Amino acid sequence: MEFRYPEAGGPPPVVLSIAGSDPSAGAGAQADLLTLASLGVHGCTAVTALTVQDSVDVRAYTPVSPENTVAQARAVLDDMSVRVIKIGMLGSAAMVAAVSALLADYPRIPVVLDPVLAAGGGAALAGAGLREVLAAQLLPQVTVMTPNGPEALALSGASDLPTAGAW
Repeated sequence: MEFRYPEAGGPPPVVLSIAGSDPSAGAGAQADLLTLASLGVHGCTAVTALTVQDSVDVRAYTPVSPENTVAQARAVLDDMSVRVIKIGMLGSAAMVAAVSALLADYPRIPVVLDPVLAAGGGAALAGAGLREVLAAQLLPQVTVMTPNGPEALALSGASDLPTAGAW
């Protein structure tokens, strides 16, 4: 897929966000949609989890089944000309594996990964084994990764940020 800027007056580019749902719209799929709209991009979503949160912290979350999330994503990917896939909260090794398998069917679409491992307030949002599956299956398909400092350290296994950044 060759990247081209949209023509003036033409349809906006489409980005698919695969992420958790945040009712406060401070993070997750809702924040992605707000950001994309502000840039003139048509945002679509495939939801990975339903969170109970406010502007400060996550109180609880319920995972969506990997099969349902993948079905949501395929509905968009098979209908629209998606230019980029942006991935946020996946929550479990099973979700990582399912999304990785989905991406294998769309190898020409660039992927941006924001590896959400914890909420801003510190609540864990990643299940056991997620890091290993992420590194082995998903990262080879990612075009750009945007971890924060703690995520870079956790994913790389490094003890300092300069080393983690080189990972």
